[in-house]
Amino acid sequence: MDKFFSTLLYAFLLVLCTNNLLHSSATSTIYNVLRCGAKGNGITDSTQAFAKAWAAACASNESATIYVPKGRYLLGSVAFRGECKSPSITFLINGTLVAPTDYRELGQANNWLSFEGVSHVSIIGGALDAKGTSLWACKTAAGSNCPNGATTLSITKSNNIRINGLLSLNSQMYHIVINRCQDVLVEGAKIIAAGDSPNTDGIHVQQSRNVIIKSSSIKTGDDCISIGPGTNNLWIERVTCGPGHGISIGSLAKDLDEEGVQNVTVFKTVFTGTTNGLRIKSWARPSNGFVQGIRFIDAQMQNVQHPIIIDQNYCPHNLNCPGQISGVKISDVIYQNIRGTSATPIAIKFDCSTKYPCKGIRLHNVHLRYLEQEAKSSCNNVIGEAIGLVQPNSCL
Repeated sequence: MDKFFSTLLYAFLLVLCTNNLLHSSATSTIYNVLRCGAKGNGITDSTQAFAKAWAAACASNESATIYVPKGRYLLGSVAFRGECKSPSITFLINGTLVAPTDYRELGQANNWLSFEGVSHVSIIGGALDAKGTSLWACKTAAGSNCPNGATTLSITKSNNIRINGLLSLNSQMYHIVINRCQDVLVEGAKIIAAGDSPNTDGIHVQQSRNVIIKSSSIKTGDDCISIGPGTNNLWIERVTCGPGHGISIGSLAKDLDEEGVQNVTVFKTVFTGTTNGLRIKSWARPSNGFVQGIRFIDAQMQNVQHPIIIDQNYCPHNLNCPGQISGVKISDVIYQNIRGTSATPIAIKFDCSTKYPCKGIRLHNVHLRYLEQEAKSSCNNVIGEAIGLVQPNSCL
């Protein structure tokens, strides 16, 4: 009986959404959201139409494409869930998805658009306009009672995911979150939010493995890329960052039992006017976490406040600091071919745990200056070496 109703529902959605197909073959079907009831006028709520298109594509036995033509599509919070029968689903977006103007409609949700438990899904092109500016204003106004806000695009418990050529504008909170996933590629992304927008991390990765982020531009008010516990085999290449808080591993040591971060490579990056460049940060509290096998290679710094920093006494705004000793063990970190200018006198700062000093820290061909002067380096509880030309003079 359940199988009968499932087949009946699929047939109904197929008739509803597949009329006026772009093309159909024996192995692939394209679902046009307009045929599912969506309106590209930016006013009519198209949430249910997108949900119907997903349900039809997910239930198909063939590869499927959900096509979003040019236009502006108003969407509330919506989750695209697996497991799907379709071997692969592509969201081909030529239009712009827009959030409700009233930030409270999304503000109580964790996510605006989420993919949960899916496999072999591609999101190609398009723009996501989360209209987060009014929520930012609420948060920065003294005494305001504001919701936390929603992540624009969340990918959870999924594998073989491709995001290509996506534009994310003015997220309420994080722009893109990759959580408990494997085999993910983000390429050609463009992320934009104001430099003072709160908690608008560009791309956050945690508890995931085999993730690649490449050829992307991130301008935001928090970390351009933040790397959380349980991240393994992350490759970041040709990413520009600024404004923003840099590329950060952490913050770590939020919990005592915390997975480690390992095998992360950050290659050919450019930082412009950011508060940090290449950062590792942990709270000063006990933790079973660790950071190891990190490679920062070929980075250009342009007026960056803290180009190279390990901060194991992390406590933003110095409010409610734990005041303990970080248990996160940091080892085998290489900084190679890092050059440019620091906006502060101390261009290299290693402030490591007194109980577990940083080990195996290597500076290899680093050249950082401060206002056409020699910059300085600062070291606490760190063991390592300098190789080749290193300016400022190494304190290792």
